[in-house]
Amino acid sequence: MVVGAAGNVGAYAAQMAVDAGINVVSIVHRDDEDLLRSFGVKSIIDSSGPAFEQKLPQADAILDTVGGTTLQRCVAALKPGGTLVTSVSAQPLPSEAIFFYAEVTAARLQMLTKLFDAGRITARVGSVLPLSEARQAQRMLAGAPHKSGKIVLQIRLPQP
Repeated sequence: MVVGAAGNVGAYAAQMAVDAGINVVSIVHRDDEDLLRSFGVKSIIDSSGPAFEQKLPQADAILDTVGGTTLQRCVAALKPGGTLVTSVSAQPLPSEAIFFYAEVTAARLQMLTKLFDAGRITARVGSVLPLSEARQAQRMLAGAPHKSGKIVLQIRLPQP
């Protein structure tokens, strides 16, 4: 189960899990259903629906990229002995949770590059701004409105 499967981290996780043959249950807003279907995710639960947690199947593992009440509502779907991994710091974490920080290595980056090059995972570009608007990009990272997906700063190289 990927909680927040339409966000940047969750979308990569969902794509890599589908690519590995794992049955993914995605927890997203209804507006993101088409995106998840394009990744090959078949089980999509609308987190904005009333009592959505009652529709959740039991999961061997939950990857949380959202935290808060959405995560709290999903925890009961974790099978006994299952693993809950969160990439957001929510206090207090359930006892079955582990927090992780990914160590970036050349080997891991090369593996991701191969997945991108083969089209097995894709990046979602949202807002594209010129480098001169870097401050606005920072505001977007802090919560200012922007298109869904990565915020990209475009650098124009001088023409020869």
